[in-house]
Amino acid sequence: MKASEQDGTYPRPILRRERWHSLDGLWEFGYDDAREGERDTWFSEPAAGAFDREITVPYPPEAPASGIGETAAHPVVWYRRRVPHEVLAAGDGDRALVHFGAVDHRAKVWLDGRLVAEHVGGQTPFTADVTDALRPGADEHVLVVRAEDDPADLAQPRGKQDWQDRPHAVWYERTTGIWQTVWAETVTAWHIRDLAWIPDPKRGVTAEITLAARPATPVSVEIVLRHDGEVLAESTTAVRTPRARVDLVVPALRNGIDREDLLWSPERPTLIDARVTVRDTATSEVLDTVDSYVGLRSADVGRGAFLLNDRPYQVRSVLNQGYRPDTLIANSGTAELRREVEMIKAMGFNAVRVHQKAEDPRFLYWADHLGLLVWGETGAAYEYGTEAVELLTREWLDIVRRDRSHPSVVTWVPVNESWGCSDIANDPAQQAYTVALANLTRALDPTRPVMSNEGWEHTDSDILGVHDYSSDVGLLTRRYGDAAGFEALLASPGPAGRALSLDARQTERYRAGEVPLMVTEFGGLSVGAGKDEFSYTRTGSDTQYAALLDDVFGVLHRSPIVAGFCYTQFMDTAQETNGLLHADGSPKLPLETIRRIVTGNATVPEEKPESPALADEEQ
Repeated sequence: MKASEQDGTYPRPILRRERWHSLDGLWEFGYDDAREGERDTWFSEPAAGAFDREITVPYPPEAPASGIGETAAHPVVWYRRRVPHEVLAAGDGDRALVHFGAVDHRAKVWLDGRLVAEHVGGQTPFTADVTDALRPGADEHVLVVRAEDDPADLAQPRGKQDWQDRPHAVWYERTTGIWQTVWAETVTAWHIRDLAWIPDPKRGVTAEITLAARPATPVSVEIVLRHDGEVLAESTTAVRTPRARVDLVVPALRNGIDREDLLWSPERPTLIDARVTVRDTATSEVLDTVDSYVGLRSADVGRGAFLLNDRPYQVRSVLNQGYRPDTLIANSGTAELRREVEMIKAMGFNAVRVHQKAEDPRFLYWADHLGLLVWGETGAAYEYGTEAVELLTREWLDIVRRDRSHPSVVTWVPVNESWGCSDIANDPAQQAYTVALANLTRALDPTRPVMSNEGWEHTDSDILGVHDYSSDVGLLTRRYGDAAGFEALLASPGPAGRALSLDARQTERYRAGEVPLMVTEFGGLSVGAGKDEFSYTRTGSDTQYAALLDDVFGVLHRSPIVAGFCYTQFMDTAQETNGLLHADGSPKLPLETIRRIVTGNATVPEEKPESPALADEEQ
């Protein structure tokens, strides 16, 4: 099967191996409110009743799908599972690995009573090499995980997870512990630990390969790129260090006409299959083989526009909170993620802003394969200080490293609406923090636009993103109907009472056309919302809702200065009822009506989701 034709079940789409074992399913589970588990060695000889429940991984205990559904705060939780020896079997020189997609927030992992991994960061993956902990001759092994997640710690990146007892306004139920898939695989000592692709649509692609260890003797790294069965490029490189950077020239890109057939875009999401093989140079023994894929595209800004493959591209985006009724921040599997991408496209959007979380990589897999631009984001902390800066910076760089090879990801958003730096307008330290985050992002990935502080109080952003939840069509027209109107808005306190930019250079770059203007949050309309529900504007009927929705979209469609927009939001989430879909995934208006409003009657290919709702999922 081609790399670009997989079913999206493998948890790490950019670096896949044929043999792997899911460890999702029923685990033993226990709360540790007294924080006595480590002292009492729950990882090796737990006290009676320590693991007194069962939980379905990878659903957090707060989620109904977990089988527990307990939303009260429990800062420390424990998991235990017995794993058959054949799942972790490691031959002579091999390594047995257990991968965790995400565990919120601090994790420790033991195997057979031996500590094998520690990790901090609730959104990012980590791996436990359990080889040296395996008990010889054992038929099974015991895997134990301790997760600590303090709901009152505002320095901890938490995104939309509420710090209060009950969800309020735009914040939702918290997530504790394992919330992305757990899986195992056996590899050689010199396996590929990390793989990244840097596309250059005019020339080819660069591969960055990280081996798990420095080779004892030189190894060769073989890379083959194929499209529709045809070899586009191949190379063999002698590698003596843990890291290698390989440039592959794709001759077909020299022909400007043929190049169009190979470029990735939402309208034509062409993917190049890639296989990377590590081979012992002396014996020709294969040490590792991984499959991957590459999207040849560029993402940039200029000429007052967002540029996709060097051409102006009107961004029609929707905000997606990534919370689901039954699984909360987690998801029910690749089928659900695929249907979300299909529904977003069917509604007429060509982009999505996954808000305040780093979504499951399988969502990005479907965005890559089905054609949907993604703005990559992270969960915010809610106070500023040394600990908050350190935690978010570390986690953010891990997110960029994890997701930078996905062609769908076209913009990075490390900070939103001054969350975690609320005094940025007057605090040089907080300004320096957001500038540093933007520049660190560019240092790790110089190929995409970066937002220093999305929505307002920009300090060093490549896009001038504005959040404006006014539903007054006349006011919106005055603000975005022409350049003079927006200049007046730039000079004002801004729609939310905060200056749009703190960077005079950015303002001048906007005026010079180097930085495009986008209304990156707007709308927030609901219909028939109850008194305990949250939205920015309530309408009294479906007719009124459709008319106002059409009007606010219409202002931005007609604007000669707005290069793109992001509507709030995709789906009703908890008490926030401003979605275009109900919480069960059914559209609030006929899908064709939503599509007409979103596209502004633009001629775009019609997209049809597999099903009209997102509620009926399969693992």
